[in-house]
Amino acid sequence: MSLSRSGSLTPSASQAPFVLLAGLLALLLVATGCTIPVPTGSAGETTPTETSEAPVPATLQVTPADGATDVAVVDGVRARVENGSLSEVVLTNDAGKEIEGELSQDATSWEPAVTLGYGRTYTLDITYRGATGGPRTDSRTFTMATPQAIVTPSLVTPGGGALESDREYGVGIIVAARFDQPVADRETVEKYMTVTTEPAVEGNWFWLDDATAHWRPRDYYETGTRVSVDLDTEGRNLGGGQWGGEGAEVDFTIGDRRVAIADDDTKTVSVFHNQQLVKTMPTSMGKGGWATYNGVSMHFWTQRGVYTVLDKASTVLMDSSTYGLPLDVGYRVTVDHGVRLTNEGIYFHALASSMWAQGNTNVSHGCLNLSPDDAAWYFDQAVAGDIVEVRNTGGPEQQVHQNGDWAVPWSTWQKGSAD
Repeated sequence: MSLSRSGSLTPSASQAPFVLLAGLLALLLVATGCTIPVPTGSAGETTPTETSEAPVPATLQVTPADGATDVAVVDGVRARVENGSLSEVVLTNDAGKEIEGELSQDATSWEPAVTLGYGRTYTLDITYRGATGGPRTDSRTFTMATPQAIVTPSLVTPGGGALESDREYGVGIIVAARFDQPVADRETVEKYMTVTTEPAVEGNWFWLDDATAHWRPRDYYETGTRVSVDLDTEGRNLGGGQWGGEGAEVDFTIGDRRVAIADDDTKTVSVFHNQQLVKTMPTSMGKGGWATYNGVSMHFWTQRGVYTVLDKASTVLMDSSTYGLPLDVGYRVTVDHGVRLTNEGIYFHALASSMWAQGNTNVSHGCLNLSPDDAAWYFDQAVAGDIVEVRNTGGPEQQVHQNGDWAVPWSTWQKGSAD
């Protein structure tokens, strides 16, 4: 090191390389300081370096097992791959026909697109791939269940008429599920019987017998309620050796609130539309009393209780012999504007010949007689599911099988469910 003329120190020729090397080392430490790991162990320990993970092999999950028997024809066949994708899935029946299937968007799951056949044998061939390696295959053969009996439901009103989608019903409409034979296991069957409403209402099924169940809400529906019913029995194991045939479903809407009150104290029918009284009509109801013909006992009251309109017809043939009353003491006559309330044959209908009695005397065998004009008016208003209350008449209590669903107390109705 020597002193320059300006008084500053300058390195000598022999010192210059050393200074330059020291500077470069300092720069190197500064430049790499943010990437030097801070040791966490003792001086003799080393820090492991990161290594890439090995690919997870693809895993195939298939239902059912190879050689399986008694396989459910719905939800019994599925394929799914994890950490891979399905390249091809082919399902073939015992006649060599390829069955249509549905592959998920991400190609990781597959299932049949149709209900498979009872008692048929199928072969399922699958090709799938993982992240590495070539394609892999799986093949299995299985046989579907062979039922001892196939049970098929239908959706009707309590009067037997089909419930129809995309139409309006009255606020008291009853959903009836009828099976073509008695079911062995009500509880299992009921799991596949779903009623959904918008807005939601409280309601449940009530089994009248092993082949018939009715559904109603706790209270009358509100106007505008949407109701969807799904009997999802197809291909289901219903228990007791029974399997489900084709299911049934219906979607409908609740219309205006219409309630007719027939009061024997006044011999009138008061009709309310959306809770407003719109018409009062004189009527003549059942004359009452009992009779026995050919060993069949019958009464002639219009039973008190709560009914719903089942259906209507512009003309109805009234024949007393159909319920055991001989024609020589009964009747066979065609009437107009019949609105049916029971399966036993109780109707609102026109009867001009009893107008003298309407409003003051009961003379019928159980029907509610109206004047021709009043019967025509009510016929035009009534829709299936409208409420009809009969008050203050004599005779036995209305039973549920007499279109008396709404006469059953809610606490009793709840006990009628199999669930």
